[in-house]
Amino acid sequence: MLVLFTDTDTDFTPQTAHEYGYNLISMPYSIDGKTVYPYVDFDFFDAHAFYDMLRSGVLPTTSAISEERYIEYFEPHFKNGNDILYVHFSAAMTATFDNMNKAIEKLKEKYPERKFYHIDTKGITIESYNIVKEIGDLHKQGKTIEEILAWAEKEVDRFAIYFFADDLKFFKRSGRVSGLAATMGTLIGVRPIIHMNSEGKMVSVGKEKGRQKAINRLVTYVEELGDDLYSHRVIVGHTDAPEIVAEVVNGLEEKFGKELNIEIVNVNPTAGSHCGPSGVGVCFHAKHR
Repeated sequence: MLVLFTDTDTDFTPQTAHEYGYNLISMPYSIDGKTVYPYVDFDFFDAHAFYDMLRSGVLPTTSAISEERYIEYFEPHFKNGNDILYVHFSAAMTATFDNMNKAIEKLKEKYPERKFYHIDTKGITIESYNIVKEIGDLHKQGKTIEEILAWAEKEVDRFAIYFFADDLKFFKRSGRVSGLAATMGTLIGVRPIIHMNSEGKMVSVGKEKGRQKAINRLVTYVEELGDDLYSHRVIVGHTDAPEIVAEVVNGLEEKFGKELNIEIVNVNPTAGSHCGPSGVGVCFHAKHR
């Protein structure tokens, strides 16, 4: 049997994971030296409370999970005679997958007949969420692992994400965005537009002065790059910014009608530790990233 895994950096919750048949790996963040594992150390993510804490000045950090923790996740399934497919967030963003690879090497020595497959979504948060759901749909339809891998080879690069944040200090501190000037753009209302490129890295692709222009830019990207939009989910993710989300959804519906399958998602706290509060993004099926 094939067992599915994803991780909390894809914005999957235990409820969504259960719906699609995934096991969920918890990606941690730390506050004041205390490491927190989402949905292990708490059952429900209170997004408003978390992002309000960041607004008050808290700056969380994130870290890789250990080789031993990966073994704890995967070994019971190998031991039971199952193979594993892990659909995960971008490997280009973290060293955690080095630990995963070491764990798999050890497990393959112990269980040489078992297969481990993984699909790199080359995204994070809602981009990964969209792809993980599509693969979950394929699995529900009874597609084989070969069919799923072939789909991913063709389709992963056809899910695009564009987003912006109100407060740049989180991105500035993390240093995970290429081309983002070390500027306090927040003070002058500049909002860089960021996307995940085909290498799975965050890249600043422009900037807008003011929130409304940034929102309009997101809608324009959907209009210019969108492909077969009505056959796929359009995910709007946010870091406790429901008012901005409403404006983005309104802009999308004005442009494309209410037939779009729009889903609104809270960005998980681990990724949100880098994005900061009051950020909004949109993920959609595209001609290219």
